[in-house]
Amino acid sequence: MNFFEAFFLALIQGLTEFLPISSSAHLILPSAILGWADQGLAFDVAVHVGTLAAVVLYFRKEVVELLTAFFASIFRRDRSKEAKLAWMIVIATIPACILGFLMKDIIELYLRSAWVIATTTIVFGLLLWFVDHHAQQKDDEYQMDFKKALFIGISQALALVPGTSRSGATITAALYLGFTREAAARFSFLMSIPIILLAGGYLGLKLVVSGETVDVGFLLTGIITSFISAFICIHFFLKIITRMGMMPFVVYRLLLGFGLLTFLMLQ
Repeated sequence: MNFFEAFFLALIQGLTEFLPISSSAHLILPSAILGWADQGLAFDVAVHVGTLAAVVLYFRKEVVELLTAFFASIFRRDRSKEAKLAWMIVIATIPACILGFLMKDIIELYLRSAWVIATTTIVFGLLLWFVDHHAQQKDDEYQMDFKKALFIGISQALALVPGTSRSGATITAALYLGFTREAAARFSFLMSIPIILLAGGYLGLKLVVSGETVDVGFLLTGIITSFISAFICIHFFLKIITRMGMMPFVVYRLLLGFGLLTFLMLQ
């Protein structure tokens, strides 16, 4: 991997991690279409660090409030809305952890193909369009309860299949349950913090065990590029959905999915 590839992949990771268009699909496609080499564990860890830092910094006020309330609820029965939301995020994280542990080998062996990505990109794009246009959008994230959090968590677990999109699946599920676009996006972003932290920690452990050589220049490129692009992406995504809804991302998913299917059929 050269520095251009490192910059490009980190930029794609940062721009797509929090958009409902699947970051995993966009990272798999360059190798599938252009024949680029796998970026390696160290680079995967670097871009996870960058995107995690971006979402934590952007929502720093909410993160501090939720963490404070979470630990307060353990030690002195805090019943605030922040404590409840923090626990709902924990509950929503569990399904993806379980399914990811049980299904990781199957996903790696059989589901990381361009055909799967094209199919899931189209199917879940249409599902996002349908829900965005037909669901009631009245609740904010503080009206989350156990059943709703679990449902969104299961949706997040389904996004382990490349092309589905973690943010796309969780936002679609939240919209279906009656949350506003902004609330669905904020809950999805806050949910991403523990899941990115766990995924990055798992990859970091694998990196230590593997003894893979680390190139500091590539790592810094990955961290800085993914951080800046993710931070900018979060900011503008929240503005876009307020004014235009999810339609721009639906159109993008359909164009990408059908374009990829056309490319594959012509091979």
